[in-house]
Amino acid sequence: MSTDFPGGRQRLSVDGHPVDVTDGATLLDAVRAAGLAIPTLCHDDRLSTVASCRTCLVEVAGRGLAAACSTPAQDGLVIAVEASRPDRRAALEAIVAGLPPKALDAYQGGPEADRSELARECAEYGVHAPAGAVLLPVRGIDHSHPYVKLDRDLCIACGRCVRACAEIQGTFALTLVGRGAGTVVAPGTGGPWAESDCVSCGACVDTCPTGALSEPGLLDLQRTTSEQAPSEQAPSEQAPSEQAPSEQRTTTCGYCGVGCTLEVATRGSSIMTVKPAMNGSLNRGHACVKGRFAHGFLNSAERLSTPLIRRNGTLTPATWDEAIGFVAGRLTAVRDADPDGFALISSARATNEENYLAQKFARAVMGTNNVDNCSRLCHAPSATGLAAAFGLGGGTNPFDDLDACDAILLVGANPTAAHPVVGSRIFQRVMGGARLVVVDPRRTYLARHADVHLRPRPGTNVAVFNGLAHVLVREGMTDSAFLAAHATGYKELRGLLEDYPPDRVAAISGVPAEDLVQAARLYGQAAAPAIFYGLGVTEHLHGTDGVRTLSNLAVLRGAVGPGGGGGVNPLRGQNNVQGASDMGALPDLLPGYQKVGDPAARHRCAAAWQAEVPARPGLRTPQMFAAARSGALQALWIIGEDVLTTDPDSTAVRAALEACPLVICNDLFLSDTAAAADVVFPVAAWLEKEGTFVNFDRRFQRVREAVVPPAGVRTDFAVLHAVADRMGAGLGCESPADAMAECAAVAPLFGGVTHSRLDREGPLHWPCGSPDSPGTPRLYEDGFATPDGLAHLAARPYLPPGEECDGEFPFLLITGRRAEHYNSGSMTRRTANLRLLGRETVDVGPGDAAALGVGDGDAVRVASRHGEAVLQVKISDDVEPGQVFAGFHFPGAAVNGLTSPVGDEATGCPEYKVTAVRLAASSRSAGGGPSR
Repeated sequence: MSTDFPGGRQRLSVDGHPVDVTDGATLLDAVRAAGLAIPTLCHDDRLSTVASCRTCLVEVAGRGLAAACSTPAQDGLVIAVEASRPDRRAALEAIVAGLPPKALDAYQGGPEADRSELARECAEYGVHAPAGAVLLPVRGIDHSHPYVKLDRDLCIACGRCVRACAEIQGTFALTLVGRGAGTVVAPGTGGPWAESDCVSCGACVDTCPTGALSEPGLLDLQRTTSEQAPSEQAPSEQAPSEQAPSEQRTTTCGYCGVGCTLEVATRGSSIMTVKPAMNGSLNRGHACVKGRFAHGFLNSAERLSTPLIRRNGTLTPATWDEAIGFVAGRLTAVRDADPDGFALISSARATNEENYLAQKFARAVMGTNNVDNCSRLCHAPSATGLAAAFGLGGGTNPFDDLDACDAILLVGANPTAAHPVVGSRIFQRVMGGARLVVVDPRRTYLARHADVHLRPRPGTNVAVFNGLAHVLVREGMTDSAFLAAHATGYKELRGLLEDYPPDRVAAISGVPAEDLVQAARLYGQAAAPAIFYGLGVTEHLHGTDGVRTLSNLAVLRGAVGPGGGGGVNPLRGQNNVQGASDMGALPDLLPGYQKVGDPAARHRCAAAWQAEVPARPGLRTPQMFAAARSGALQALWIIGEDVLTTDPDSTAVRAALEACPLVICNDLFLSDTAAAADVVFPVAAWLEKEGTFVNFDRRFQRVREAVVPPAGVRTDFAVLHAVADRMGAGLGCESPADAMAECAAVAPLFGGVTHSRLDREGPLHWPCGSPDSPGTPRLYEDGFATPDGLAHLAARPYLPPGEECDGEFPFLLITGRRAEHYNSGSMTRRTANLRLLGRETVDVGPGDAAALGVGDGDAVRVASRHGEAVLQVKISDDVEPGQVFAGFHFPGAAVNGLTSPVGDEATGCPEYKVTAVRLAASSRSAGGGPSR
């Protein structure tokens, strides 16, 4: 039907009032535009429409009743909402007639009423459970899962949970079973929920309109002791007191680097629920099992609550005053003797403000640039490589640009496990029509859905990227105008690429030549391709070369900066690994990536800090450990990192800690590293502090205290202040907001970022140089940030990895993350996540397992040139023959005791992805269980 309204708008009448809606809108949109509300029990705006419940019926003049959720709005339609109220009431009555009374009664008058749309709408329409109803059959409950609880008696078979699982999460774990009134949701595997493919994201719980699907916390208040005895509840399932008032705070997730916005509901000092914000800036009402449910560690009996000092070889409790005085005295002596005898490892789990204060402590109080953070172990090659290629050490595009991409090149990353919300959104985009090329040795979930899956031998990335570039150039899929106007180095690169035809790349990498060509064409022929990559690119001997040669592809296509497209985007691992580096917790860079060798940058910091800033770059983390072993390092402060679990060649790391005269550790628990320290400070977790994080696409986001820290626990911010004050060198910045303000003053990249502005306006992408800057979600639209304003192509040849397999060590070990746990596992292993994954395994291909004579669950001894571990076998076709995979979330597994000290030549990032090992059946029990 034609319309007289510009911009494709339709005008309708809703209860006598004119309403304008856009093309493609439904009658439900028109009703809402009129300021009216109607029930929508089978409808969720995020999901496809099925129009099955009929509770949204409205009268359309000349047509009769119509389901508002599925009927298109058309110009001139006359809609009667109030007049059709009896029809909606009848639909509600029909639904209630098939449910037990508890479907309504359980929610009457309590704080949980808002959790049931059905109960709320029935109250609005005066619908009650029918008196004298026939006793319905009890369909039962399924409480086998630690986080998702099913009460089949409350299920109305609306299908919202099934669609949420498929369309939001992309797991397809749920289905509807039964017939007629007996139709209910069930796991697709047919068994208990705990044994299903559910990944515990909670999307089904959020969309359920009746409470049939619930979670620990709010709805556990309704549970009876007969359903589950309190002794069976994990710490995260304990129901808080019903008497205290409830509160809600918005914060940013403290697990991976996605930066999901979360709503934390508390009662007293307890967390009831953590839910994804429906208007979350990136997660769009979605979360993963860690951010959503893994908060029980806060109440673990193993939380440290008093400082510890080593006396006569044993860590013993001390007062805060005693511990602060002891550390201040020892550090003063070190500083006075040799400032470079001190080193500090800051934390990617800490806030920006704490990282800013930590690097300021090292430089302004101790007088050294010996400060680093765990980006050294993961994405240091990203910062170096991206800065060399484009000018700045961060991803080029906001993640929301994914929505406009028609091709995705996903390299060396398994976001379904490591960044689940990102993995789900990529899957959604692929289901929406985008083409997907995955480059990964393992057959990940997204690789199974890819148009092309390239499986290179680990360590051959540079050859593969050069091979893809060769095809782009050979087949004319480069953007010559973009290259002429915005890039340099093309002539040199083209000369190098002549040596990387598909046949030669196939010989080096094992990738079939025809697959390489097909992948290059999918990327090269796309209108708006995007590159996302992870640690499979960076954690190599030539990781920086990998980032540079991968970036070449975007430049050749003109798919970055002024050319548009989806750019090049690293998926950061820990919650604030981007921010820790942004804040200057690096040995050669000050806040905002200013070089310590730049006199103007040092002067700016010195003026603000009232202390001279050393001009010589400090030690990287591996160099710190080497200095400790040699006797040059006298004191090492480790904030929030379990280096004995997460760092490579852990035998050498332990030797460093044992050799260093003073090791200080801040942590929530007595980790392996804390147990080896001389002083341990008990500190707060991310849900217990104020500040900001920066996520993987450069968004500053607020972190807010949801619950107060336990008695005796302080924030890292407060600990740094206390030690500096006792040393007679105040750090200023009395609050986290003050620290951010000072950082903005010394770092031009962040000049417009303040807490008050983030509270008022929401997230801001750096660069954000002034209070009136809107931030920069998409970098380089007006040119690149290199000295010449051009993107720099890199002609980098393939060089072999640091380790090769041989007759003694015939298998290649790849390490990485698993979905259920996070980093060293110190938090997630103290939650019910341990019921989802209780120990580490080594993934072995079926053929290799048969040749070794081992089966699922058997113990194998895994030995490398650097150490050994005993793990349980998990037979999996995800790994290629001759390759095995293991995570590192369980200290008892000692997986990083196997990895080599080889590191990226440019940045020192360890080569976690290439370790030669041998496997043999073992009679010894496998490690990797629920060690703390």
